[in-house]
Amino acid sequence: MVDVRTCTPIAPADVSAVRALADAAEAADGHPSFGDAVWVDLATASDATTLLLAQDRGAPVGALHLTSRPGGPATAAVVVHPDHRESGAARALVEGAVESLSAAGGGHLQLWAFGVDERADAFATSTGFTRERELWQMRVPLPLAEKPRWPDDVDVRPFAPGRDEAAWVHANNRAFAHDPDQGGQTVADLLRREAEAWFDPEGFLVAAAGESIAGFCWTKLHPAAPPHEPDVLGEIYVIGVDPDHQGKSLGRALVLGGLHLLDERGAPVGMLFVDAANAPAIALYRDLGFDVARVDRAYGRDVP
Repeated sequence: MVDVRTCTPIAPADVSAVRALADAAEAADGHPSFGDAVWVDLATASDATTLLLAQDRGAPVGALHLTSRPGGPATAAVVVHPDHRESGAARALVEGAVESLSAAGGGHLQLWAFGVDERADAFATSTGFTRERELWQMRVPLPLAEKPRWPDDVDVRPFAPGRDEAAWVHANNRAFAHDPDQGGQTVADLLRREAEAWFDPEGFLVAAAGESIAGFCWTKLHPAAPPHEPDVLGEIYVIGVDPDHQGKSLGRALVLGGLHLLDERGAPVGMLFVDAANAPAIALYRDLGFDVARVDRAYGRDVP
């Protein structure tokens, strides 16, 4: 018998239980169930964060992370231990998230699933959700033969902690003004990322134009995780160009610069995520040799 409890407040033991569930699911699926943003949010949980745990005879068998941002939808992600995926835990967690959002006044709810397949689509439909967004994980073997060609009006250098935060937030929020995930960043958000163990300013390329930032390519190294990730994986974590500097091929140069940096740091494969609706970006990545490796999907429904 599965029961669901709301973790209030979210205790370190609750986060540890979620981490254990996520590790078991990743070992079975070959990909994570949660993105980095979930772990950052759980580490600094606010009133906008809800964590639901599904338990079977007192033992955690599933978890759901629910959060909301002003002006945007509430977003949820769920993980269930591989041994309990037919127990009804996922359905109970999603129903709990709907009840929680309804009690808070309702709104639009997006449920994210990584590495989607027909089962994910069927589950979403059965719980009242419909497809809304897709993110593609794309990969390319490294190194690439093409070298970056930088516009004459930029100076390419590593990000400077303690100096570049405000300029980066300004450039990022202009580049992602209509993006529900990456837009609306704050200096506090950036500082939380800088405090992460993986952060390295040497892997964060900045194309500076005077005191402003024209564009950037922030990379991240993922350690090898056999058997599904036998080698170090190099990710273009965030890449953006300020609208005032678009049309100069700066975006292509930044992608190439980031990939060459990842190659120099020992990654045999480059990876990034792109919205499936972003046709210009996908065309650029395909031209550079990227192929789709995984599809993540958001399903949405209104909660009264």
